[in-house]
Amino acid sequence: MIGDLHTAALISKDGSINFLCLPEYDSNTCFAALLGTSENGRWKIAPTGRVDAVKRRYRGNTLILETELETAEGAVRLIDFMPRRGGAPRVVRIVEGLRGAVTMTFELRPRFTYGLTVPIEQSATNWSEAIAGPDALYLRSSHGGAPPFETELTIRAGERVTYELAWARPYDEVPSPLDIDEAERETEAFWTEWTSRLRLPSEYPDIVMRSLITLKACTYAPNGAIVAAPTFGLPETPGGERNWDYRFTWVRDSVFTVLALLRAGLTDEADQFGTWLFDAIGGAPGQFQIMYGIRGERILTESSLDWLGGYGGARPVRIGNGAYTQFQLDVLGELAAVVFAYAKAYGKLPMRGAEAIKSAAETVANRWTENGHGIWEMRGPTRPFVASKLGAWVAIDRWVKVIEMFKLDEDKAGWEALRDEIRNEILTKGYSPERNTFTQYYGSATVDASLLLIPLSGFLPADDPRIVGTVKAIEEDLLEDGLVLRYRTGTSNDGLSGEEGVFLACSFWLVDTYKLMGRDEEARRLFERVVNLRNDVGLLAEEYLTREKRQIGNFPQAFSHLALVNSAYTLAEGHEAV
Repeated sequence: MIGDLHTAALISKDGSINFLCLPEYDSNTCFAALLGTSENGRWKIAPTGRVDAVKRRYRGNTLILETELETAEGAVRLIDFMPRRGGAPRVVRIVEGLRGAVTMTFELRPRFTYGLTVPIEQSATNWSEAIAGPDALYLRSSHGGAPPFETELTIRAGERVTYELAWARPYDEVPSPLDIDEAERETEAFWTEWTSRLRLPSEYPDIVMRSLITLKACTYAPNGAIVAAPTFGLPETPGGERNWDYRFTWVRDSVFTVLALLRAGLTDEADQFGTWLFDAIGGAPGQFQIMYGIRGERILTESSLDWLGGYGGARPVRIGNGAYTQFQLDVLGELAAVVFAYAKAYGKLPMRGAEAIKSAAETVANRWTENGHGIWEMRGPTRPFVASKLGAWVAIDRWVKVIEMFKLDEDKAGWEALRDEIRNEILTKGYSPERNTFTQYYGSATVDASLLLIPLSGFLPADDPRIVGTVKAIEEDLLEDGLVLRYRTGTSNDGLSGEEGVFLACSFWLVDTYKLMGRDEEARRLFERVVNLRNDVGLLAEEYLTREKRQIGNFPQAFSHLALVNSAYTLAEGHEAV
């Protein structure tokens, strides 16, 4: 991934940009070959002949990607980055000759409207342009003149050829050319300065560093919102229908986000994210959503892009996300946990934070007995999910703590009584004495990885026999090759077909739980097992398919990297309740 804190592009090992939305994360794509074919748009710069070896790395602690391609003719280096936004969004690609003389294929094939619309391609004096509807791309090269959209070129050792692709509206002025060398220096300086401010754990600092850079790269700079992933449509089931749009911000992820940012010393980012969340939610009790658009949008209508064949044939390819209409109790607990974490860290309670946590508590008081779709947004029947009831308890518990912390003029006794009522119901209806485990929902015989949030939230201590039994049940029922499934799709009616891979964030939750239980060596082994699944440049998707030994799901996944960061700090410094 490369990005400019407004959007991000994905680049394959063969030198092709196969996915890019412009001008922002949730815009239409101009390159969507990742979800179809080259006819759905890509920008490829690669040797025409066979590539014998590929080495990739990020330059230091930056988001500048360097790819070295070895051939029989010689070797070249591709340098890819997106300068920080200061006007038009741009992608810069640089080709450097390292050895010999390598013949390269250059193919820029824009396709707007999510890979559907073929633009008009034409040449001007000093650039080439591709225009269709509301989108225009402008290509410049260090060769000068109007570079062709498809050509071959030979790169010799010591040579350096640069390309700049800028986006604008067709009716706006053509973006002025960049000073490529200066843009490269400024991009490197920005990331180097930002990473120099990080407070890293004593163990695994380089791994945490790369995950924090990835999280920053998923951040929408104007307001601090973090997309769950910069992609849509990448399947959770190979060839299946579990293909979702993740270019939104989930309240579910928010407490993990704030904790990770605060633990890394990123107080400005935590403050900005918290402010965005309060703004997105607004002031009306009962109008909470489980997710919002990056600017706080509420209507995220889901539709299918039938012209895209899907990654590995996984269809339908969806944009928007119909789960935004679902009722999920746990969101109220996650919102309350964010406000509490924010208040504890800053020693203050902003008015909007106070209104948000009180509204969450009041909504829980009115609706905590209702069934919902659960933390995983299942599309099957609504149920009394234990994790959802836990979220209700967290909402009231954190509200009580805020009342105490800031000596608010509120009826604490009434809220404490409600907290006890919810707690007692979970302990009686959500627990199976026969199996000695909490269950996925009241009356169920199955378990769910979200039950790991019971000790992580402080509901029960990790050494409680019921937690010990729950962890044992999760180990017996949900582990595949030592990694954690969210749930068994075969025994959980989630309204969809197909099996999932293991869910990487849940594996990190088990790391945290092991640490709380004093099972330190197991915690460390599992952490190292999961981080070793990262790709060659340190990125994680949402899930991992153990039988095929590959990552699946939208990529890179902020939730996976958030969980990694929090687990690393937990291993080094102990756990903080979510």
